[in-house]
Amino acid sequence: MARKASGGARRPEFRLHELAEFKGGGLEPDGDYDGLLLRGLDFAGQDAPGVRFMDCLVEECALDEAGLTHARVIDTRLKGVRGVGTDLGDASLRDVELLDARMGGVQLHGAVLERVVIKGGKIDYLNLRKARLRDVVFEGVVLAEPDFGGASLERVEFIDCALKGADFTGVRMKDVDLRRCGELEITRGVDRLSGATISPAQLMDLAPVFAAAIGVRVEAQD
Repeated sequence: MARKASGGARRPEFRLHELAEFKGGGLEPDGDYDGLLLRGLDFAGQDAPGVRFMDCLVEECALDEAGLTHARVIDTRLKGVRGVGTDLGDASLRDVELLDARMGGVQLHGAVLERVVIKGGKIDYLNLRKARLRDVVFEGVVLAEPDFGGASLERVEFIDCALKGADFTGVRMKDVDLRRCGELEITRGVDRLSGATISPAQLMDLAPVFAAAIGVRVEAQD
């Protein structure tokens, strides 16, 4: 069950019922975690490819250098998680909320994100190369030098967030709304904004980048 946001993206809508406290010492490869509360735990450096979280609350956990490739995260809320170098390459996230995260160098290349909200916090060097994003909302989050190279974005919204040094090289966009992005800085791939909507003010701000992309030299008249 999902509800439609104002810009067209469908947000996750799920209820976490009574959760059992996670008692394990760590995450296991291909581990199956269902209906659990994981709070204040340190999963740094753990290698658990193929791990599956469903109907879970993951709160204030450390994920530094955690190897979670091919993970499946469904109907789950991650709140206040932190980590550098977390590897979620080729993961699948569906009906997920990522709230107030503090992360850097997160690997989500080749991942599939559907009905995902990423709200608050800061994520540096987010790698979404060749990922597929559908019904994804970035809200109130600072994204420093995110890499969307070769990714597919459909019904994606950026709301009150800072997008700094974004790389959109080779991106395919459909119904992407950038109008409410508080700070929009694109270093590469401005020519791939077909399928996106920007505001008149953003157009003015991006004019030098557009001009450089098509080889136009802008000079004041003597």
